[in-house]
Amino acid sequence: MAVDLSFYKSPLSQELREQGREEGRQEGRVEGQTQRAAEDVLEVLEVRGLDIPEAVRARILGCDDPDTLRRWHRRAVITPSAEEIFTDDQDDQGRQDDQDGRPADG
Repeated sequence: MAVDLSFYKSPLSQELREQGREEGRQEGRVEGQTQRAAEDVLEVLEVRGLDIPEAVRARILGCDDPDTLRRWHRRAVITPSAEEIFTDDQDDQGRQDDQDGRPADG
């Protein structure tokens, strides 16, 4: 019994494979840029000689939002401690809670 594999050689199939490859490459680039941004935040803190608790390191490395990482990077340059790069994030959360009387995430 022969199996018809012509679909896998068709132009449509090749186009779909190429589209999937391009999407994968793009995702890889974004992940790489995000990882580099997290490493940059940690490097600034390290160069400044600040102690970086494991929880802070994990939170930075676990972040996948480029805007948040940029904000933390700017704060890392001037903050007196590694934990304080997150301070405004907590203040922002509090302001959102105050605006409508309920937590922003709920």
